Amino acid sequence: MPEYDLHHHGDREVGPGLVDLAVNVRLPRPPAWLRDELASALDSLAAYPSTGDAVAAVAARHGRASSEVLVTAGAAEAFTLLAAAFRPLRAVVVHPQFTEPEAALRAAGHPVSRVILSEADGFVLDPALVPADADLVFVGNPTNPTSVLHPASVLRSLARPGRLLVVDEAFLDAVPGEAESLAAGHPGVVVLRSLTKTWGLAGLRAGYVLAPVDVVERLRAVQVPWSVSTLAGVATVACCRPSALEEAEKLAVAAEADREYLVSGLAASGVDVLGDPRGPFVLVRVPEGASVRMRLREAGYAVRRGDTFPGLGPDHLRLAVRDRATTDAFLAAFRKVR
Repeated sequence: MPEYDLHHHGDREVGPGLVDLAVNVRLPRPPAWLRDELASALDSLAAYPSTGDAVAAVAARHGRASSEVLVTAGAAEAFTLLAAAFRPLRAVVVHPQFTEPEAALRAAGHPVSRVILSEADGFVLDPALVPADADLVFVGNPTNPTSVLHPASVLRSLARPGRLLVVDEAFLDAVPGEAESLAAGHPGVVVLRSLTKTWGLAGLRAGYVLAPVDVVERLRAVQVPWSVSTLAGVATVACCRPSALEEAEKLAVAAEADREYLVSGLAASGVDVLGDPRGPFVLVRVPEGASVRMRLREAGYAVRRGDTFPGLGPDHLRLAVRDRATTDAFLAAFRKVR
């Protein structure tokens, strides 16, 4: 099995003076109303944190029972918890996708099988590719880095008795209407959500798990005490309010328009976007992509290398969606360095 740097992430691409198109966090800072809520909670930091209010807020937001919710220190913590809580006979990760699920499984000593989706097919998920005996399956939706959104019906077809299907919906709130989400619940399905991308909270680590009660209990049993900070809990409550959900939907609609603007600009520059992107980022393949990425750095732009994702190579680059002015400037630089 080919070796990849599974712990390489977009934050390692950024640097002083670089315009960041490598990290998929959509806001440069949390909105003012969220910063105010976090600031108002500072005086409570002497007390140990409790996630009770956050769990109740998440449950209400998704129409789930509180017993089906586990708040985590970012969605990434959930991968480690799943790897610690379960002993799969055959764990499968559908690639290309976020590499931390596989990294967590390997760190826990589990062998991992990879299902590599085809670029030629637009990275469309064919359920028949997943081995019938797989008892723990990870898939992203929309998938990082391909930005492909898999139909909920296809994902549900992967669920079956004796199998735990983990769907990483970290970017689903960036899709208008949260189309194709399984957050409302389905037997044998675990859904992971993140607050860091939409709300500019990568440094705070805020996310949660939606899962059957027995799964939540097993994950909670291996979660480090007080792993979720007071401020993460406050942010979770705030971001689950109806007013925040309305704002998130507006941000998703704006991101969709900005993505289409980027895709059109790339096409006009002779660059084809791979797959059918639905998230706030796109995947491209350009000749001598590694050299192009370095020349972009020299021109002042950081983009995400693709060769650390199983199934991709050095000619693949992931580009985060930004506002139109940033996109115009980037495209001008991109045309010069290709």
